[in-house]
Amino acid sequence: MSEAIYERLAKHLDNLPGGFPRSESGVEMRILRRMFTEEEADLAARLTMRPEPAKKVADRLERDPEEVAKLLDVMSRKGLIFRLDKGKTPLYMASQYVVGIWEYHVNDLDPELIKDMNEYLPTLIDTEVWKKAPQLRTIPVEESVFQSREILAHEEARTITQSRSKIAVAPCICRREHKMIGEGCDRPEESCLVFGRAADYYIGNGTGREISTEEALTILDEAEKNALVLQPSNSQSITNICTCCGCCCQVLKAYKRHPHPASIVSTPFKLQVVAEDCVGCGDCIERCQMDALSLEEDVIVHDERRCIGCGLCTTVCPSECLLLVRKPEEELMAIPPTTSDTYVMIAKARGKP
Repeated sequence: MSEAIYERLAKHLDNLPGGFPRSESGVEMRILRRMFTEEEADLAARLTMRPEPAKKVADRLERDPEEVAKLLDVMSRKGLIFRLDKGKTPLYMASQYVVGIWEYHVNDLDPELIKDMNEYLPTLIDTEVWKKAPQLRTIPVEESVFQSREILAHEEARTITQSRSKIAVAPCICRREHKMIGEGCDRPEESCLVFGRAADYYIGNGTGREISTEEALTILDEAEKNALVLQPSNSQSITNICTCCGCCCQVLKAYKRHPHPASIVSTPFKLQVVAEDCVGCGDCIERCQMDALSLEEDVIVHDERRCIGCGLCTTVCPSECLLLVRKPEEELMAIPPTTSDTYVMIAKARGKP
């Protein structure tokens, strides 16, 4: 019976937009057993992506409303499902594994769970799916140097942040997990911005703290100083901005392993190099998280197949020979209006309509 419950949960999670594909080793089943009790696994597999009050869930399952409400609350606070605190009656819904359940466990990591997750990641992150429908996109840092500043509101981190009334900051799970196993870097850990109802969830669960717009803007400034790539959710109305490094971020590491990262990343810009203006300082090379830059005969060389348009290299170029230029319209990926639209797009890309 126990095995069947976890098999049903695995299938349920794989039917959600982000997916939960099976691996050859079966490590994903170990992860589920670490995170969910049998009772929690059974209930989680019966939730949908539509928010419901506990009573409606209980009625649908023909179970005691009080018991179901108590269990749903516990599960939501453990980061196993999502909770919307709307008025006096909370609503509950299924959460996909990534981005979702895994990130909600930022305060509950241990070396064994991290080891299992690292074993599972090559199976979980399918770059061919991300090529069609990424969960995250890349936008330029504020200080980027542009050939012509043709930038839309949903492509500008400060504009996005200033438009939000509820903001939380959470630890970067990627940098935290790497530090816990003696790897990674010393870049800021508390650096991921979360907005709106997602911010309410993080604050309510103690996985993030509420911050002011001014503090959020300072975090964005620090991200640029520390050569962190800005990756918001892939919608025009976003729920988060991740600040990512190529040594820890599991998404950037997956991009980096790909021979041509530019082909799978949603980004509106690409780099243009004015070679005759290059002074050969090489300051830009270590800023690039994709190893797209190198020096040849004291002149910077740019591999456009590896560039993800983050703009980090342009901010330290003393001669401004590195410029971001907007991609032609035919090369741009469409950005869905809302997160729900993004989920539909990802589900279709995975053949899960």
